[in-house]
Amino acid sequence: MDFRQLRFARALEFTIHEINNRTDLLPGIMLGYQIYDSCSDVQMAIKAAFQFANGLEPIFNYTDSCSKSATAAVPAIVGDSNSTPSISMARTLGLFEIPQVSHYATCACLSDKRQFPNFFRTVPSDEHQAAALARMVKYFGWTWIGAVRSDTDYGNYGMAAFLKAAQEEGICVEYSEAYYRTQPRRKLEGLADIIRRSTARVIIAFVNIGDMRFILEELARRPLPRLQWIGSESWITHPEFLRFNICASAIGFGIPRSVIPGLREFLLDLSPKQASESSILTEFWESSFSCSLKGRTDSSELVRECDGSEDIRVLQNPYTDTSQLRITNMVYKATYAIAHSIHNVICNDTQCDKTIKYAPSQLKRVNFTTKNGYQVNFDSNGDPVAVYELINWQFKKDGTLDFMTVGYYDSSKPRGQEFRMSSAVSWLGGQTEVPMSVCSESCSPGTRKAVQKGRPVCCYDCIPCAEGEISNMTDSLDCVRCPPDFWPNTKQDSCLPKPVEFLSWDESLGIILTVFSVVGAFVSVCIAAVFYRYRTSPIVRANNSELSFLLLFSLTLCFLCSLTFIGQPSEWSCMLRHTAFGITFVLCISCVLGKTIVVLMAFRATLPGSNVMKWFGPPQQRFSVLAFTLIQVVICVLWLTISPPFPFKNLKYYKERIILECDLGSAVGFWAVLGYIGFLAFLCFVLAFLARKLPDNFNEAKFITFSMLIFCAVWITFIPAYVSSPGKYTVAVEIFAILASSFGLIICIFAPKCFIIIFRPEQNTKKHLMGKVPSKAL
Repeated sequence: MDFRQLRFARALEFTIHEINNRTDLLPGIMLGYQIYDSCSDVQMAIKAAFQFANGLEPIFNYTDSCSKSATAAVPAIVGDSNSTPSISMARTLGLFEIPQVSHYATCACLSDKRQFPNFFRTVPSDEHQAAALARMVKYFGWTWIGAVRSDTDYGNYGMAAFLKAAQEEGICVEYSEAYYRTQPRRKLEGLADIIRRSTARVIIAFVNIGDMRFILEELARRPLPRLQWIGSESWITHPEFLRFNICASAIGFGIPRSVIPGLREFLLDLSPKQASESSILTEFWESSFSCSLKGRTDSSELVRECDGSEDIRVLQNPYTDTSQLRITNMVYKATYAIAHSIHNVICNDTQCDKTIKYAPSQLKRVNFTTKNGYQVNFDSNGDPVAVYELINWQFKKDGTLDFMTVGYYDSSKPRGQEFRMSSAVSWLGGQTEVPMSVCSESCSPGTRKAVQKGRPVCCYDCIPCAEGEISNMTDSLDCVRCPPDFWPNTKQDSCLPKPVEFLSWDESLGIILTVFSVVGAFVSVCIAAVFYRYRTSPIVRANNSELSFLLLFSLTLCFLCSLTFIGQPSEWSCMLRHTAFGITFVLCISCVLGKTIVVLMAFRATLPGSNVMKWFGPPQQRFSVLAFTLIQVVICVLWLTISPPFPFKNLKYYKERIILECDLGSAVGFWAVLGYIGFLAFLCFVLAFLARKLPDNFNEAKFITFSMLIFCAVWITFIPAYVSSPGKYTVAVEIFAILASSFGLIICIFAPKCFIIIFRPEQNTKKHLMGKVPSKAL
């Protein structure tokens, strides 16, 4: 006998007695009742349903019509306790429009008013419980769980609702097994083996009381890994299971605990004589005290006959335990709901009319508060508002398990506020830290989750983010690419600004190039000073001093223009560096070209009858230099007008840093400037090469030939080096080419003359230059 279910039945009896003693509810009406035991069996429940519909006699009436229009024997029914028998009863009673109010049938399927139009209940639907359990599992961070259910409507529908809610919350289920107590034992043993072998440390059991008893007894036979049990309301508050220590720290949602004044006194007000008048109470009395009541004909199996000394108040069983009135209160509310619906139909303020026909639809409009302070009403599905307590099994000081309320769930609250904790949960071993149950450990920032093939989404590998991507949250599904100006840190969990690279003044390479540029300009000025000091000397006068000074001036500008390539590029520096370089170098090469032409013209002028020098005198020399330079100026102006150079961030060459450089704007303009310089240099080289063997020391063509050879070699090698050099080294290559070619011109053209002026003054004579005095090898 299930003593707890007996308490439910007697609670109905107590409630009806309380209603009958009231003067404000159903005045002048006495409610009667008949209690049937369905034994949690569908066939027994259907038999009881037909007896309610056709009369209270135990023998079925085969002659009377069972049509829908027949008057039912009872106006309403409370029950059944289980979902499957309730479903069978609801289908049967619905044909006769007999309303049914269940106190414990929680299957979500019973909310379907198309199938069960006259079914109501005071216990919440499992649809709410499943959602609450899924959110609770998510709240504690469990993503890898096992699932066990009763192979009944209650278990199957409840677990289906939970699995749907769990999937929405991102929870994975390692296994989902069903069991019913009438199945073969090997089924139970197989279920126990699956639970023992599983890697999930959290198991949810949507199991009714009878099935759960078998499962726990089987698991207790052999050692079991520490499991965190999550129970449905069916067994999580059942005191019988507190003897299973393997369920210590179990949590689950239960119907809120309540107090029903006077119920305990009613339950304990039972004498042997009263018990003997009911077969159910007789069985309870004899089972509790192990004796036989007088008048029993089958008492031979009992050890003794009850002598009247038995005291029901000393019993410690679920019948007498009123400290956890949960489902009992649902019986109390269901009985009152029927009474109020009848009152609303047949009664007015002072009296009731028994002739008025009662209709089950009246239950939909019930809205009242019970004597113990609980609101009772039904929604359009015949369900109440879902309110649960979060129950935790905790050890008391005496070492026994007991139920503790640690949280609440109220479906009437706004979304996201339904679930709240009120106190700490006691976990396995009395720990305060939430146990872990995951298929894979969390992926740290800097990685992303990659689902393992053929396994649930909760089983994954942690893959480092690809180059240039980050994840700044735990368990990121995807990595995010950093913005173009940013690059991930070493942990790849945040984006940092990319370092900007350019040839700066304070780095070693920039300092070295700056020193060489300044030295080159200083040497050019010094040579110009020497030439000015000895401007009247033969060697200076013979080498076209005007072009020499102009050449030294242009070389000084060439050295100095290289400085515009150093430092952070800006709009003005990008336009200045290339145009200044192109114009100064053309000015330089124009002067060298003028000196070469002068050499050729001078030789021609020494021939008898030649008058060629008058065609290339100083005015023509100045004009030629000016004309050659103006052409380059025009090219540069067109370049700056159409598509000038500009600073830009090069993000393609290096992924992890930014190259700040000058974009050419128009590549045609850049190569036109270089091409024009190359053309003049090549022309100068050819003319100097032709004049290299002209007689007399007057001839400087061989020095110009060497200088142009160096110049062309430098700039020919510059092109591939410029194209292939990375980042700031592109600028360094360009500066090196400028400095190398400028130093080549100074060394080849001016170094020999300065050497003679300073260290061989005796050779600085007109006779020596004319070749009339044998010269020493330089």
